[in-house]
Amino acid sequence: MKNLGQLMKQAQAMQEKMAEVQAQLEAVEMTGVSGGGMVQVTVNGKGDVKRVKIDKAVVDPAEVEVLEDLIVAAFNDARGKVGAHAEREMQKLTGGLSLPPGIKLPF
Repeated sequence: MKNLGQLMKQAQAMQEKMAEVQAQLEAVEMTGVSGGGMVQVTVNGKGDVKRVKIDKAVVDPAEVEVLEDLIVAAFNDARGKVGAHAEREMQKLTGGLSLPPGIKLPF
């Protein structure tokens, strides 16, 4: 039973560390770009859009679809950066432990 108690303590400590990492990830902001930097979208660690910057050169009423595509591409770039950052932080926490497919931490 001593091993079970030790295991429970380790699990609790890992859970506390995970909560800390999650709080840190929420504060992280990453900026995705598209159109050679003409469109920038900044998202936080939760995936919420915080800022959008659009160069005036891409604002053409006749080509709204291009601007829409650039915004989507910049958002996806930012979201990918946040996901990669979160994965690196979780690997630090788990010591490189591979989790079964489909289990994503911290989300």
